[in-house]
Amino acid sequence: MVDAVLNSGDTAWMLTSTALVMLMTVPGVALFYGGLTKKINVLNTMFMSIIAYAITSVIWVLYGFPLAFGADSFMGLIGSPTNLFFTGIGVEQLSAVALTIPETVFVAFQMTFAAITVALVSGAVVERMKFSSWIAFVVLWVTLVYVPIAHWVWGGGWLYALGALDFAGGTVVHINSGVAALALALLLGRRKEATLLPNNLGYSVIGAALLWFGWFGFNAGSALTAGGLAGSAFIATNTAAAAAVVSWVIIDYIKTGKPTLLGAITGAVAGLVAITPAAGFVTVQAAIVIGLVVSVVSYFSISFLKAKLGYDDALDVFGVHGMGGLWGALATGLFAAPFINELGTGLFYGNPGQLVTQIIAVVAVGLYSFIATLIIGKVIDLIIGLRVDEKEEIEGLDTNLHEETGYRI
Repeated sequence: MVDAVLNSGDTAWMLTSTALVMLMTVPGVALFYGGLTKKINVLNTMFMSIIAYAITSVIWVLYGFPLAFGADSFMGLIGSPTNLFFTGIGVEQLSAVALTIPETVFVAFQMTFAAITVALVSGAVVERMKFSSWIAFVVLWVTLVYVPIAHWVWGGGWLYALGALDFAGGTVVHINSGVAALALALLLGRRKEATLLPNNLGYSVIGAALLWFGWFGFNAGSALTAGGLAGSAFIATNTAAAAAVVSWVIIDYIKTGKPTLLGAITGAVAGLVAITPAAGFVTVQAAIVIGLVVSVVSYFSISFLKAKLGYDDALDVFGVHGMGGLWGALATGLFAAPFINELGTGLFYGNPGQLVTQIIAVVAVGLYSFIATLIIGKVIDLIIGLRVDEKEEIEGLDTNLHEETGYRI
């Protein structure tokens, strides 16, 4: 049992981690996605991440945090609606979850998770969604989807009570955003020109590098202390990402005879996604396996499943985050080692029940996110419409929606 005493080292590490996770959304996701779209949509794509971060930041301090991490209520479905509008949180008050850091720091850290989750969804709908509709979607989705799921898994809700393991967001962030992206892409339909035409792959490489860098705050920061568990999560995170890059490049060689930089950075992100729920529970050896396998899972999803089902997930959010998060959550149930973290024991260490619990969590989060996103998207479509006009889509969203251009022509 850790004493509830402020630790300046833990506080410094968590402030640093918070800044690292913020960096993942702006500019990380903004650059990663922005570089992959057509040049006539680059600014709109980046703007979707920036506005998502801004809106979520306000929602989180007004009511998101207390509903996600407040005392359990309504049969584990949501937190108690107390401390709304950032009341009752003093400067010197210690966090009830992370006992050695101020509550304000924990609020900020979790805010960055909420922001990147909804920003990730944008990758599936770029080049064809109204910006006004995206703003409405961010408000409704963070409120009605992210906040409840965060409470279920992390805030003391029913999946937490069931014993579901999610160290840094395999279900809460990646399955949630990946499935939501699929639902929203299905509602919007296919783009007029669905071919991927990166306007600047260099942007995406920089974005991927910033994501990899920031992910150390994402995963190692989720230890909530500056101790050995953070170090274990840090090395597991880097190892899984590296293994995924290697396996994706090998798949590229086998399938096309040539390695691609786009494939390498996609593999890196997939590896980071897969290790996220497991980072604080597994050995380095298990992290290698998780990284090697996720490339196969995501590559199959992107190259076969997407084509087979015909949905237009523009930047493969479902294939990378949804399916990568699915594998990572299940792998946690397989590889969780009690000598790494006493809170988790997986199938390979004698606890098959943990895998069953992980499956329940995956199904519950996936179903709720998919159905709730469909409803939110449909309501927005009925009121203001989801999709831009055909003329605006063909000419580009930068000039038509923002009267700006990313490049001088």
